[in-house]
Amino acid sequence: MLRMVTIGVYGFAADAFLEKLADGDVGLLLDLRQRRGVRGPDYSWANSARLQRALAEADVGYRHVKELAPTTELRQLQYREDDRLGVGKRNRVALAPAYVERYTREVLDSFDLGALVAELPDDSTIALLCVERDPEACHRSLVAARLRAEYGVPVKDLRPGSLLGSIGESGVE
Repeated sequence: MLRMVTIGVYGFAADAFLEKLADGDVGLLLDLRQRRGVRGPDYSWANSARLQRALAEADVGYRHVKELAPTTELRQLQYREDDRLGVGKRNRVALAPAYVERYTREVLDSFDLGALVAELPDDSTIALLCVERDPEACHRSLVAARLRAEYGVPVKDLRPGSLLGSIGESGVE
């Protein structure tokens, strides 16, 4: 049976991130970021080439699913809402309703999630990756919610400091 987790970059050091994946029996990481870099020295380990090397050493597969990444325009919509609320991207706790509606309509509804699910291995856990610490503040939660609702895929959210995450509804980027 297909098992999934969601995980963000923020709040993790590289070793803790890899340990969290190992604890969750993750065998494949699906990178849902449009731009696969993270600003700042604390998160340079999550830039695409470095992350892929570390994952390979940990025997975790990697796949970029850019088609599920929010467009630049959508990200800008969310940033405007963050500015309006006076929160930084790293402190966001929820997605803007307009972002959720547009991401769902413009990205998620046009992506063939069934085809992706059909080609995923079921002998290990699959991780959905983006940068936000909390899934409720990231689009990966929207993907996870669709996977639960339409394909019955159990999804846990892995967070820094938690043992194996929590089972529940996910949020959005």
